Amino acid sequence: MAMRILAPTGALGAGFDTAALDRGVAAGPHVIACDAGSTDSGPAALGSGTPKLSAQAVTRDLRLLLQARDTLQVPLIIGSCGTSGRDDGVDWVAGLARTIAAEDNLHFKLGLIYSDQPAERLQHLYDQGRIRPLANAPVIERKLFERSHTVAMMGVEPIQELLRDGYDVILAGRASDTALFAALPHLNGADPGLTWHMAKTIECGAACAIPPDANGLLVTLRDDHFDVTTLADGSRLTPRSVAAHTLYENADPFHITEPSGTLDTTHATYEAVDERTVRVRGSRYVEADGYTNKLEGAELVGYQTVIVGGVRDKVVIERLPELLPMAKKYFAAKILDVFDGRVDPDTIDINYRLYGTGTVLTGTEPTPLQPQELGVLITITAPDQGTAHAISTFVAHASSHLPIPEYDGLVSTLAYPYSPPEMDRGPLYRFTLNHVATGVTPTELFRTATEEV
Repeated sequence: MAMRILAPTGALGAGFDTAALDRGVAAGPHVIACDAGSTDSGPAALGSGTPKLSAQAVTRDLRLLLQARDTLQVPLIIGSCGTSGRDDGVDWVAGLARTIAAEDNLHFKLGLIYSDQPAERLQHLYDQGRIRPLANAPVIERKLFERSHTVAMMGVEPIQELLRDGYDVILAGRASDTALFAALPHLNGADPGLTWHMAKTIECGAACAIPPDANGLLVTLRDDHFDVTTLADGSRLTPRSVAAHTLYENADPFHITEPSGTLDTTHATYEAVDERTVRVRGSRYVEADGYTNKLEGAELVGYQTVIVGGVRDKVVIERLPELLPMAKKYFAAKILDVFDGRVDPDTIDINYRLYGTGTVLTGTEPTPLQPQELGVLITITAPDQGTAHAISTFVAHASSHLPIPEYDGLVSTLAYPYSPPEMDRGPLYRFTLNHVATGVTPTELFRTATEEV
């Protein structure tokens, strides 16, 4: 029996063509699934609870998907709600869904899955030695959990519990992207290797298409292969483009880890059916010895003010590398003087990034750079916004008049496109965890709530 899975877009709120969605709906999928979040954009969404994409953009996409679900009468699954998958992100998307349902006279059984982790639970796991670092994970200590907002990444099992109970719309917290698409086929006994591989292929919508875009893909999953088809006009798939997606967000394209095991694509084959469809065979899934859930955390580390400037003067450009360290020493003394010792210069970070001299590619450049002009980004980080802004005012002033030995008198070294040049960026967050919880059951770290809408 063939099962059809519709991935209408790579991220809820990224937008997609209605014509592409209509093609997917016309194919009669058994489930619609969509990712809504990621750590790709950094720790701010997880630390602050503020979604990356706007309510207007998310509402537009969500409305179309709820209407499509109502037409098909199949489950709609959305994971990592609110970008980070925090509890308040789930509640935010659920609120949008309730509003849309009221406006469009839609009715459905709504299931919510929450993935926030209380500090006490994490400390208990830590004390038992059941929090294991992944590669390049930071060193952690017990008190970290009190100041870090942490979510656990779910696999298919919490989603499957709601599917078994007949819920129409499932809004999940932080979830493995692939779990959203694998949940229903896995529940119905589909081949696990093909199931997880097709889920990996369509997790980002048409990101594996040529050209990549925010539109959708449709998978037809059968006993010994799956066909993946792109839905947008002017879009195509090739065996290479589909195979290449196993490298996205993975160091090893042949072994992709999930909470319950590892997808092995070593012997997978990719065959072009036509310009829009690729057929995949030969994937397998290796069950893990024990179940794990990835933990993601973020914490507030300060507040920032930024200054954007530029310079087009060869002498100034050549002198900046030696002048900026001198300027930082001057600023340290200035901070002690201005704040009368109440602010420790060691708690302040003043960072200059010179765009045009290797800021993006740090280290040794493959070819020597001789820039004609530089973009200069100055970032001041402090324990509070007021202090960051106050320091930025004299940093901006001094940076625009650095002493240039080759020139007599006062010269202008940086030009600022904005007046005033100081722009408060707000709170700064950092990731705190790249670990997994071990010795857990597939659902114990998650909570569900249900309602009729």
